[in-house]
Amino acid sequence: MAEERWVGIEEVTAHLQVAKESVYRWSQSKGFPAHRVGRLFRFKLSEVDEWVKRGGRAARQKRKKS
Repeated sequence: MAEERWVGIEEVTAHLQVAKESVYRWSQSKGFPAHRVGRLFRFKLSEVDEWVKRGGRAARQKRKKS
């Protein structure tokens, strides 16, 4: 079985059909699974998909009550 490859911001934005700014914002404030490699962000699409399935929040982050 081949190991999943790392992808760049362009592939993530195409995969989710969102703007780059959204991905950067989510990385800073919502626990989006981004990994820094020098100045660049790298992603694993399986981690991105899992984040979306969890409702767009980090695994340990609890949803605020209204």
